[in-house]
Amino acid sequence: MNQEIAQSRTRPGSGVRNVTMLLSSTPRGARLARLLAVDALRDWGLPDERASHVVAELAANAATHGRVPGRSFRLTLYVVGTTLRIEVTDTRGDLSPVLREPGDGVESGRGLLLVEALADRWGVTEGRFPRKTVWAELGFSPPRPAPSRSGGVGD
Repeated sequence: MNQEIAQSRTRPGSGVRNVTMLLSSTPRGARLARLLAVDALRDWGLPDERASHVVAELAANAATHGRVPGRSFRLTLYVVGTTLRIEVTDTRGDLSPVLREPGDGVESGRGLLLVEALADRWGVTEGRFPRKTVWAELGFSPPRPAPSRSGGVGD
């Protein structure tokens, strides 16, 4: 099993935050990607519901369609201002994701439709062969500061 690696950075005063995780290209790695992304977003005080679905779909695609035995996929989250960028990089640059309507009675194939519905923008970037990155951007409202308890009634 591959070792999961996580790094988190915040640039002081810039509002830029990011985290990168290297995960095994397995169903377990895809589930872990979603859980770790939700944890990071909650630590940053950001909404996680839409993002968790997008991460789940992109990570599942990387573990299913972008899987090369012995190779991991990378999940990166960037927050710049009020935009969250989700990137999932795998080692199947020869297979680009295609948005299509699944046929009747088909139980899978709706992941990119969900990403299309939840993300403000999404796309695919070719990396150094054999890599590709599928990314999605989600806008959000800035978190509200915690209310001050000084001088209030009932203190």
